[in-house]
Amino acid sequence: MIVAIDAGNSRIKWGVHDGSAWVDGGALATADVGRLAEVADQWPAHARGVVCNVAGPTVAESISRLFAGRHADLVFLHASAAACGVRSRYESAQQLGADRWAALIGARAVLDGACLVVCAGTATTVDRLDVGGIFAGGLILPGFDLMCTALARNTAQLPLADGVFRALPRNTMDAIVSGCLQAQLGAVERMFQEIADEPAARCLLTGGAAPRLAAHLKIPFRLMDNLILDGLRRFAASPGR
Repeated sequence: MIVAIDAGNSRIKWGVHDGSAWVDGGALATADVGRLAEVADQWPAHARGVVCNVAGPTVAESISRLFAGRHADLVFLHASAAACGVRSRYESAQQLGADRWAALIGARAVLDGACLVVCAGTATTVDRLDVGGIFAGGLILPGFDLMCTALARNTAQLPLADGVFRALPRNTMDAIVSGCLQAQLGAVERMFQEIADEPAARCLLTGGAAPRLAAHLKIPFRLMDNLILDGLRRFAASPGR
């Protein structure tokens, strides 16, 4: 049994994999990391743990204490030059976020051709995975909600938007929502053009804001519920991890 934990800035997502499929899972706010102990009581005894943590050392320490003496072993995924069929061309491989690295590993397990790996959450990351499993590089931009919040906080007389997407907005709230969403879509679609001519090129889309983007994307894509967890599971199961 493998317990995979994705600890992000706003939420902690976890899943239990029995070697064939995900058999349990859930999520809670990162601020409520202490409640993870209650959840862990339901995990199989001596399950191996693998963690992707971008929420800081306090969260990492809480998860480490949780596993100590309760489960078989625990490993934290950190980006590297190569793992599980993915090779990194990042200038400093270790500086890549663990969540991005896990998503790339998960993507390589799904597709063996060129793809765009998009994680849409607090931030939106758009990473290119070339044929042969080469991570060529990628983008980081504020996520949809963060864009909207930034406008409300830093621009005079603009409200926190509760509008809807429209091609040609005719009120301020719709204009904010549509503008922020168009910025997200534009970044993804422009990056996809770099691989659009590759055979069966796809965009793999994951994260809390993924459905919002998926409703308007004009490129071939596939929604992935557990892409980061899939990458963690693949990493934990790999012989040379």
